[in-house]
Amino acid sequence: MSDAIFDVLEPLLGAEHLELIDLEVRSSLVKVTVDRPGGVDLESLALANRVASDALDELDPIPGRYTLEVSSPGVERRLRTPAHFEKAVGETVSIRTRPGTSGTRRIEGRLESADGEGVDVVADEGTTHLTYGEIERARTVFSWGGAPKPGGSKRTKKSAESGQGKKQHKSRSSAGARSGAEGSKDATERVTTS
Repeated sequence: MSDAIFDVLEPLLGAEHLELIDLEVRSSLVKVTVDRPGGVDLESLALANRVASDALDELDPIPGRYTLEVSSPGVERRLRTPAHFEKAVGETVSIRTRPGTSGTRRIEGRLESADGEGVDVVADEGTTHLTYGEIERARTVFSWGGAPKPGGSKRTKKSAESGQGKKQHKSRSSAGARSGAEGSKDATERVTTS
């Protein structure tokens, strides 16, 4: 079902100079991820939302109510097509291979190259070549800061065992937690339809 929706939405969003990066369809959620050169802003997301909403109203892919979520790809984005991989050359990626593929199922490393046939990933174990048919799921990986400081943690074993040095956090209500989580996402627009 999601491939058929992707095929419908991709040219419609392309006509608005938006690239359809990803599409996820779950029981009551349709999540559309779009991008454009220079990134997307709220106006772009609102436009993408109108285009996707109109097309989905016509297709009616999910019986009953569902939520349409339109967002930017963020710093860690899914890689679906050869073009996505080609744009990510030089970045750190995480790849899960399909069952039965030789070697390890999970690879994380620098995307060395990508073409119409497959990719080369340089990891600690060496360079791995994968065809797109061998890739189950892939995404870019964002690294927060540099290498850890020499000497490790400043906490002593005794304070760690006794629980000293731990930060205490007050829990928030579920409503506060939801609004905080939604506020921390990259730009996202949600609409619930029936």
